[in-house]
Amino acid sequence: MAGSDASSAFVEGVPCWVDAQLPDVEAGKRFYGELFGWTFEPFAPTGAAQGPYGGSVRADLDGKPVASLAPKRDGRMPTVWTVHFATPDAAALVGRVREAGGQVITAPVPLGDYGTTALATDPEGAVFGLWQGAELPGFGVRHGRGSFCWVELYARDTAVADAFYSTLFHDALFGPGTTRDFGRAHVSDVFFAEMPPHFLVHFGVEDCEAALGTVVRLGGRVQAPPFDTSYGHVAVVTDNQGASFALFQR
Repeated sequence: MAGSDASSAFVEGVPCWVDAQLPDVEAGKRFYGELFGWTFEPFAPTGAAQGPYGGSVRADLDGKPVASLAPKRDGRMPTVWTVHFATPDAAALVGRVREAGGQVITAPVPLGDYGTTALATDPEGAVFGLWQGAELPGFGVRHGRGSFCWVELYARDTAVADAFYSTLFHDALFGPGTTRDFGRAHVSDVFFAEMPPHFLVHFGVEDCEAALGTVVRLGGRVQAPPFDTSYGHVAVVTDNQGASFALFQR
């Protein structure tokens, strides 16, 4: 599965970055380094206070940025992968999130020279990030082995989700020549009905079954064995610290 260059500007509403909040970043580096072939370097924004970013690392694939791993600052917070959607104006977009019925968890905050980030939820509580890129526009590579390929929203009320995201991200979802990286399904299609609405980040693999074996060997577990979707062959797993993600074979 060949990758593609993602260095060009991201249209507002396109998934442009993912990060994981982990109890142990060093353990995360070992897990994802072996699973996806990622290498790592410190992710401390130039010109930003070190405090919130200390211990964070950027994951690279063949020298291009694909994700970041950050230490959890509060043990009560979930261990999760979070998707970030591109925007040219994070402050304006958080206003539209509120107007559309969502909530803002973290107002826009600069990450040094990298860009500006914010955290929000949709009307059902699914958490997502916003990214106004500067020095780091987003993924350096995507749609290939070991990189971001898709994100699926698992919602309880798909009509509410459709109305919310089509209002926020109309051009990214329905604009001319659009190649979508974002879908939605009913949560009970894959998970038990009580599962909270959430986004599931998908990373590309060449062989889903082989990748599942590596996940288990590294201490992760299988949440949902491989199944076919309209966009590809998918399995849902957790890493060795409990962060859920999907393996995606096109």
